[in-house]
Amino acid sequence: MKPDAFVKALDEERIVAAIREAETRSRGEIRVHVAEGPVDDARAAAQADFERLGMTQTAERNGVLILVAPESQAFAVVGDRGIDERCDEGFWGSVVEAMRADLQAGRFTEGILAAVVKVGDVLARHFPRRPDDVDENELPDAISRG
Repeated sequence: MKPDAFVKALDEERIVAAIREAETRSRGEIRVHVAEGPVDDARAAAQADFERLGMTQTAERNGVLILVAPESQAFAVVGDRGIDERCDEGFWGSVVEAMRADLQAGRFTEGILAAVVKVGDVLARHFPRRPDDVDENELPDAISRG
């Protein structure tokens, strides 16, 4: 599938609302990124995009990137070291599995929402919002492309 058609099939408002809701429960940051071309290795592409998008700049190194590469029909989820150190081995793979059935069935928004919810839950567990925290949105919530 071409990236333009994929993005048009998404309900971006629902995805952004889910990201914002997840971020209100934690001090973490979540981004969704759509690759505009084919990728050979989704995880490597996600790592490169993570760096390129400046996601290592969060104060607590707790950003998470959900990458979807529609042309390659591939996807990956990566987290910065602050959250990665706290997750069980295999957690990122479990997030990918939570997305797989929906994405493969063409339910793109639902697949991404499943990942956002799962990531939001783990961020809330390891980086809960404290009563005195001021919500500083360190990264954009909109779906990025590149």
